[in-house]
Amino acid sequence: MQQYSSDSTPVAEPFNGSARRNSLLDSVRGISLLGILLLNISGFGLPKAAYLNPAYAGLPSLSDGVVWSLLSIFAQGTFLSMFAILFGGGLELLQKRGRRWNVIRLFWLGVIGFIHSVFMWDGDILLSYGITGLGAVMLIHGATSGDSLLRTGIVLFSIGIALLLCLGLLTGIDGQANSFWTPTAAELDAEAQWKLAGGIQAWSARFSMTLMIQLAIIIQYGWELVGLMLIGAVLMRNGWLKGNAEISTYRRQGWMLFGLSLLIHLPVAALQWWSDWRFDWANYYLQVPKDLAAVLQGLGYMALWYGYGQRIQLSRISKYLASVGRMTLSNYLLQTVVCTTLFYHLGWYQQLDRLSLLALVPLIWCINIVFSVLWLRWFTLGPVEWLWRLLSGKPPEAKQPTI
Repeated sequence: MQQYSSDSTPVAEPFNGSARRNSLLDSVRGISLLGILLLNISGFGLPKAAYLNPAYAGLPSLSDGVVWSLLSIFAQGTFLSMFAILFGGGLELLQKRGRRWNVIRLFWLGVIGFIHSVFMWDGDILLSYGITGLGAVMLIHGATSGDSLLRTGIVLFSIGIALLLCLGLLTGIDGQANSFWTPTAAELDAEAQWKLAGGIQAWSARFSMTLMIQLAIIIQYGWELVGLMLIGAVLMRNGWLKGNAEISTYRRQGWMLFGLSLLIHLPVAALQWWSDWRFDWANYYLQVPKDLAAVLQGLGYMALWYGYGQRIQLSRISKYLASVGRMTLSNYLLQTVVCTTLFYHLGWYQQLDRLSLLALVPLIWCINIVFSVLWLRWFTLGPVEWLWRLLSGKPPEAKQPTI
């Protein structure tokens, strides 16, 4: 496994040493958090079927089709992959604090995620990360070397891909869609009713959906998540995620990975439209190369940011992104508060098309940035990060390696 030592870190940067490395990680966390909203905004403003199927209610408009295609090619799954890789990198950094404390920490993340999923928004990822993170922690602590950890991560991700293909085969050769993919008008009305009404009815619906999502995590997607977390742990261990490679290396890798992702994404997007969004093809068979391309693209985006984003000219933007990244958990929940207020309490749900929804994203980004910058002027931790730290207990002293 190639190692990237700190000696190769370029010096013409706005940050130095440990502070610079922390800022690099925080800034790329900020990018992944803000980028996730590009897809999540439709999860708030449209029915759940619209997240994966632009033709859930018939042929989409030209505007909706264009927006969907661009997001499918340049964003869908990409920022979630980045998030999983960075999460795994964080687990690697914290593994020196001991397995027990990390397990407690992930337990409370799962609790926060469960509350978020049932009482606020059913698109939560925190509970899934808390559950799959437990498996990742055990494998990271038990790994004998970075190479073995990388192999395990690739194998687990590949198992998730294989299971996705198997699920496609189980749908049958007729590709018959279900209510998740193409809901009826009555089902869309019922979904709108409980989302706008809130209360016990909404909590009950979200609880059922939470259980279904976690079942899907256990059966298939969790394998991919754990695999990505292990890959992130390896990239942290060898110094790549710390920004220790040469700038030229990051740039070269970034453009290569981004180019490879487009070679996969472009024909897949065309095939999805050509297949007329047939359930088994669009949701399973074509999702396999999309998941692979999302990982390549996520790594490509990170490499390009490490290669270009740390210029002096971009130092202010990097600082803002790092502030968001330092408060990732708080900002993720803040996005939910803002979006549920707009769409469920103010009645904007199903009132905007995809282009209009996309236009809201930069405004919410500004809220995230302003909140983070102002909060961190007086506090060192975000409010939910502080609560998470309190619930997890004081971290034990880092174990020093024996010589």
